[in-house]
Amino acid sequence: MPIARAYAVAPVGVEGQVVEIEADLGNGLPKFHLLGLPDAALQESKDRVRAAIVNSELVWPDKKLVLALSPANLRKTGSGFDLALACAVLGADEVLPQPELDGTVLLGELALDGRLRAVRGVLPCLVAARDAGLRRAVVPVAALAEAGLVEGIEVHGAACLADVVAFMRLGEPLSRPEPSAEDEVPEPPDLADVVGQEDARHAIEIAAAGGHHVLLVGPPGTGKTMLAQRFVGLLPRLAPQEALALAAVRSVAGRLVSGGALTTVPPFVAPHHSSSMAALLGGGSGIARPGAVSLAHRGVLFLDEAPEWGASLLDSLRTPLEEGEVRLARADGTVHYPARFQLVLAANPCPCAPAHDRDCVCSSLVRRRYLGRLSGPLLDRVDLRARMFPVTALVATGHAEDTATVRARVLAARGAALQRWGALGFRTNAEVPGPVLRTRFALPRSAVRPLDAGLRSGQLTARGADRALRVAWTLADLAGRDRPDEDLVETALFFRDRRAA
Repeated sequence: MPIARAYAVAPVGVEGQVVEIEADLGNGLPKFHLLGLPDAALQESKDRVRAAIVNSELVWPDKKLVLALSPANLRKTGSGFDLALACAVLGADEVLPQPELDGTVLLGELALDGRLRAVRGVLPCLVAARDAGLRRAVVPVAALAEAGLVEGIEVHGAACLADVVAFMRLGEPLSRPEPSAEDEVPEPPDLADVVGQEDARHAIEIAAAGGHHVLLVGPPGTGKTMLAQRFVGLLPRLAPQEALALAAVRSVAGRLVSGGALTTVPPFVAPHHSSSMAALLGGGSGIARPGAVSLAHRGVLFLDEAPEWGASLLDSLRTPLEEGEVRLARADGTVHYPARFQLVLAANPCPCAPAHDRDCVCSSLVRRRYLGRLSGPLLDRVDLRARMFPVTALVATGHAEDTATVRARVLAARGAALQRWGALGFRTNAEVPGPVLRTRFALPRSAVRPLDAGLRSGQLTARGADRALRVAWTLADLAGRDRPDEDLVETALFFRDRRAA
């Protein structure tokens, strides 16, 4: 009998590798051999596939069966190969025609009665299949809306193995994805709800305009969490490619919201301070799964009660903050997940955290030790620090700007930054490397005089000076100026003052 071929995809992070499954029926004692570095879940698929075929009123070939998954040196994990394995077996037994299997990627887990169950990572798997030249995909009905987000490949949804056989053998139609609905964006909480806190509001506006990280320090009840939750409302909506990248991360993590529409709202992720390293950065057995830093890609990662986090957890954020991705190495391979987020840290000024400083019972040494849990290298990567003070009146004396007003300024500033840096491949001031700021866009010596003084006195590191320059450019964009002057550089240094923490 001829060798049958079917196609599946092995997910590797937010990417995938097309796997060719060859099935050969030969003479000998009936036995099922599965080759190609399968993991335990895939090894168990032999029993699931056999039961699904028999319970779908099809005949299991009573011969020696060899299934080879290629590339053979790639570790295959998960149950998403079940459907492709079953179709390869049926193709080798000449139940399914090979021309129908060619160019078709098959994804899904089989139940013992032949039902198809959804698996994680359908979206990035279909992107990989499309890029590899496969023209058609069959997925479980439960994953049809997610699969429909991928353009350039014909997607069909099946409820069971019998439906797939009828589709390929008799041409009976399968379900097709509905047109993507318009994304319904919920109204975020309004910035006008925050009473007072002018410095902190200004810091949040600067951070949103330039893509900077921010630290908020103040007693309980001053609005730190409120400001962080309203931060997302100031950010621009995600572009289609950004929304698709975020959806791929959520798909791998099993967090993709069903409905068939890409969300363009930047994510807001706020893990608890008791979270583990795997929950924060990603991890797990086999191929590591994405953590909070990747789920916050192109959005906001909010760490409340930052000094309560473990030092190792906080310091593990250094690489994602600098490089915009996280690399997780495991025995089964190394995966890369995107992690370009804006970090918002919130902290009380001391462990006792009274409503007012006059009621504090902590010594100066205890206060320094408490905030000292935020290491110097981490704080050096935080561009803005703002001190928040107790609210003295429930009714604001002046007019508090709402989100729409501030967001308009933020979008205008981002537009100016994109016009300046777009030709160099950068979109926000926070992304621009220091050498570019110091050479092609160097400021006059009079403007950078405060930075030179900070470097000579040891109050600034070279990284800190570059970050202050980026904040100064953001202040210039918000003010509608062509470039920063000395006053704006001093304002940027004001927001980097360690005394604010």
